[in-house]
Amino acid sequence: MTTTTSAPLIETGTWTLDKAHTKVGFIAKHLMITKVRGHFDDFEGTVEIADDLSMSAIEVTLGAASITTGTADRDGHLRSPDFLDVDNYSEVSFVSRKIEFDGAVWKVEGDLTIRDVTRPITLAAVYEGTAADPWGNDHIAFSASANLRREDWGLTWNVALEGGGWLVSQDVAIEIEGQLVRP
Repeated sequence: MTTTTSAPLIETGTWTLDKAHTKVGFIAKHLMITKVRGHFDDFEGTVEIADDLSMSAIEVTLGAASITTGTADRDGHLRSPDFLDVDNYSEVSFVSRKIEFDGAVWKVEGDLTIRDVTRPITLAAVYEGTAADPWGNDHIAFSASANLRREDWGLTWNVALEGGGWLVSQDVAIEIEGQLVRP
């Protein structure tokens, strides 16, 4: 991939997340040694691309109950009051506040809300390209990542390990692979 020093030319207007080609995922450690990956199956999002890309706006909503790691017991625990408490908080949301381009990576600053706790987070996003599908629909591809401390959002459940450390890592990596399409 070629790195550019100026922002890519992207058509302005409203774009939506293409659910068939987007994955909103996360990684946490179990027993301090194993990466556990998961994602949300239910999500929607819009990106309003402005002439000045720094003035663009992003809004994404995740269905909290759609969290999945491939293990039913773990998924049930993540949906419980120990973590997302989906019976009381049905959504996780992100709303951008500021977007900057440093010549290679977009810094997307915004507010992440989990369980009615809103805290700032910065996503590092990379533009992967634009292409038209065989039916004439334009697509924009991107990847984005961030790290967060889950305790900052009130997700404090854990078990101390006898040999030191914790059952579930405090740090969680967010990984997004996505495509945008015109609605």
